[in-house]
Amino acid sequence: MAQPGSASGLGPEGRRFESYRSDQFLQKDRSKMDARIYKPAKTAMQSGRAKTKDWVLEFVSSAKRVSDPVMGWTSIDDMTGQVRLHFDSREQAIAYAKREGLIFSVEEPRETKRLVKSYSENFSADRKQPWTH
Repeated sequence: MAQPGSASGLGPEGRRFESYRSDQFLQKDRSKMDARIYKPAKTAMQSGRAKTKDWVLEFVSSAKRVSDPVMGWTSIDDMTGQVRLHFDSREQAIAYAKREGLIFSVEEPRETKRLVKSYSENFSADRKQPWTH
């Protein structure tokens, strides 16, 4: 992979070259990138609160997705959609985004209401609907 810089093997002055790969473009144009900071919700497959305590910084991609005509795969030129940075607190994520010069938005987590029910409530006398078989 070509890295921007000079090649010392090409003489004492070397040659300057520039890479036009998307990862090199990312380093130059970082100020135009949009980021989203949020606290992830638990998935439908988990009953606990694991992996929901960290704050996540995710890049919002505005690139167009292209469908491959032969295989039918969907691809995109922007690789920032694969980057997810995890932080212990909201303030750390915001400080990182400001330090890197990113345009960001913070999505506050919604508190879930816990519905406390017990099995004995199915048979209580003041039930709203009568219990039937």
